[in-house]
Formats: sequence, structure tokens, C-alpha cells
Amino acid sequence: GKCQCKVGVTGPKCDRCDDGYYGFNASTCEPCECHNRSRSCHAVTGACLDCQEDTEGEHCERCKEGFYRSAQPGPACRRCPCSTVASTGTCQIRPGDTAPTCDKCKAGYTGPNCNRCADGYYNSDSVCVSCSCNGNVDPARTPRVCEPDSGQCIGCLYHTAGFHCDECQEGYSRDPAGTNCTKNEVTLGPETTEFVTSAPNVSRATSFSTVVINSTLSPTTLQTILAISSSDNSTSAFADVSWTQFNIIILTVIIIVVVLLMGFVGAVYMYREYQNRKLNAPFWTIELKEDNISFSSYHDSIPNADVSGLLEDDGNEVAPNGQLTLTTPMHNYKA
Repeated sequence: GKCQCKVGVTGPKCDRCDDGYYGFNASTCEPCECHNRSRSCHAVTGACLDCQEDTEGEHCERCKEGFYRSAQPGPACRRCPCSTVASTGTCQIRPGDTAPTCDKCKAGYTGPNCNRCADGYYNSDSVCVSCSCNGNVDPARTPRVCEPDSGQCIGCLYHTAGFHCDECQEGYSRDPAGTNCTKNEVTLGPETTEFVTSAPNVSRATSFSTVVINSTLSPTTLQTILAISSSDNSTSAFADVSWTQFNIIILTVIIIVVVLLMGFVGAVYMYREYQNRKLNAPFWTIELKEDNISFSSYHDSIPNADVSGLLEDDGNEVAPNGQLTLTTPMHNYKA
């Protein structure tokens, strides 16, 4: 008693749709439209069940969240190159592009894939952290605000300095409230302050006490005196530098002169030594005759010379005129 069912219909009495079909009616069932990404659908509505290949929708016609449809060979849906830390994790391919673009970057991140730090942020261990500049940097002037790798503030304003613009520039200090950097002012104490003015061939020093300044001098006069004092300090510093340079030059000249004198004295000494050695050289002239030997030296110091060693014969005698007489019978001699 089992009925022979048509294609897409099943059951003992052929009263329901088979898997992959839906919409049972008196004639037949319609096949599921799931783009080959699911084998079953709802028997009444036809909505696809258990979509595969990272797809979703009534007919498995779109990619899941976090995936994008790729026109390249391979899987129809591919995962977006967007981190959920830096973005919503979703992406899409815009017309004319070949690579996907992240839909929305989170605060502090930028770029097509939200993989770069935005202005006002820097990279700290692969996480974009807000620049810390204590409100002393103007993003309109310096959009970057701080270095993207180190976080060092760029373009500190309001006379601030330091890595985080948390220090005052040289010559400035924090006000009593500790919020602003103000220029250091000259404070006149109770002691007497001297102001010295100088001019060519004229030197004059005038002392003013703080009480006199506060009670008798007008602001214009005080400014004039302070300006003169500042000018005198510059003149004094210039004079110190000039004297130092002058002393260095004088010392250098003295050293050069001493070295030249020592060289000259050494040269004279060497020349005289050379002349003395030349005059005292043991250069002798010996003349041989039949019965005596006469000799003379290169210079006139022959009377002071020791000629006793010229001849080894003990029988020889030295005449006062510088001649050595041979007294041996055979006239043999050795010189």
C-alpha cells in the first residue's frame, strides 16, 4: 500500500517534500535555491539551512560577518584582514578595488585595514595609545601631536618642554597654581644693587637701594637703569673673553720665541763642536829620510801632542824641533 512518489516528494502516502525540496502542493515540491552551499531548506518557506563556505542568508547568497566575497579563484568568501581590536572586523570591496577595505576603524586607528595609528596616537606594543602632552600641543599646528613610534610630543606650546611637554623651558618656571609656565622675573632684594655704566675714558658706578628705587624712581627710569646694567654685563663678558684670548696669544708667542732661541743655541753649539773636532783630528804627516823621521800635524798644536807612541823602538829620541832620530845601527824602524 506504499505510494510511488514523484521526484522531490516522499512519505508513505507521498504527502511531504523530500530533502532539498520545499513547498508541497497537490502537484509537486520545488527544489531549494541555496547556490550549492546547502543540501536542505525549510519545507514551507524554502530558507536554506546550514549554509556552508562561510555564507549566510535565505539562499546562502551573502558572506558571513567578517568575510568578504572574492572574485578570485578559490573560496567564495574570505576572512577580512581587519582586526577586531582596531576595527569592527567587517570589510567590503569597493568598486574598482581589488583588496577589501575595513568598514570602520576604532578610535586611534586608521588606514584601509585599520593597521596604522591615527593622528594623536602612537604605537605602544602594537596597540595605538593616545599621546600624552598635557594639553600643551595644538593639533591644528601639529596634527601628528607626538612621534608615532616613541610617543614624544611634537611642538610643545606655552613655554613648555620635555618628553610629555610637562616641563618649563629654560628661563621659565611654574606659577603658584602650578599650571602655567611664566618667565622668571628679576627680584630686587633688600640688599643694595649696583649699576655700572661705562663709556670711553669714563667709568662711573652708582648705587641704588631697593627703598630708593621703590619710592623715588618711575617705571621708565627703572627700565632705563636695568637696560644699562644689562648692557654693562654684556660689555664685561666681552672684555673677559677678549682678555682671555689676548693672554692665550701672548703665551703662544712666548713659547714660539723660546723654542726658536733654543734651536739657535743648539745649532751654534753643534757648529762649534764640529769645528773643534775638525781641528783636533789626529791627522799626521810622516816624512821618512835616511837617518831620521820628521812629522807634522794638521794644525799648530803639535808641540802639545803626545808623539812618544808613534814609534815602538825604545831607542828613538824626540828632538825639540819635532824630529825623531833613529839611533839603531841598522836604521830599522817601525812606525
